[in-house]
Amino acid sequence: QVQLVESGGGLVQAGGSLRLSCVASGSIFSSNDMGWYRQAPGKQRELVARIISGTRVQTADSVKGRFTISRDNAKNTMYLQMNGLKPEDTAVYYCNLGLGALNYWGKGTLVTVSS
Repeated sequence: QVQLVESGGGLVQAGGSLRLSCVASGSIFSSNDMGWYRQAPGKQRELVARIISGTRVQTADSVKGRFTISRDNAKNTMYLQMNGLKPEDTAVYYCNLGLGALNYWGKGTLVTVSS
């Protein structure tokens, strides 16, 4: 069974930085798709960035140039470095892992950006 635990959220001023971490446990392979999604109040969950097949990176246009996704396979950990944060980045950020036909989600970590 796969478990995902996010950490690193918090309150930050606009222009600031945060680094989110997602630790995965269970049968994890470096080729599994992993990614970060977010859901703001009253909005649908959306893709922030993901690593496909362990190598290819896909990043949402809204965060390109500000957010960087990375993965440390030795630690089964994925990161999201967020710089230049804006109030519109305020959301709960979720870690996602794709394992065959299954999708696993963490419980999320709240990021609040004040203006």
